[in-house]
Amino acid sequence: MSYDRSAVMRAVKSRDTGAERAVRALLRAIAPGYRLNRADLPGKPDIVYGRRRLAIFVHGCFWHGHDCARGARMPKTNADYWRAKIARNRARDERTLALLAAMGWRTLVVYECELKSLDSLTMKLKRALVLVERT
Repeated sequence: MSYDRSAVMRAVKSRDTGAERAVRALLRAIAPGYRLNRADLPGKPDIVYGRRRLAIFVHGCFWHGHDCARGARMPKTNADYWRAKIARNRARDERTLALLAAMGWRTLVVYECELKSLDSLTMKLKRALVLVERT
């Protein structure tokens, strides 16, 4: 890996990303009172409503292999490495969601491309929160 690529990779944040901050801003208006990055839960969810047992993950489309235009884009250099890396990320995500479900937690995954339609994303968040309140 070249120095330039290493510098770019070091700059990638794992928490408090722009997408996370945007989702949290929507949630503050809907239902404040969440916690961030609970290390005691599998996958260390980005946003957690403890009493509602709802874990929300905010995923970057590229890093988690989402089926949108950005997620389908593959780097031209070292393509085998990136294909394997993203496949491992997807497998880890599936394991994490299964572990949380086995513990009785509900999960919601928000991909960064969903931020293009804030109205639609707001409705998705409201549905998840209302569904949890009813159970």
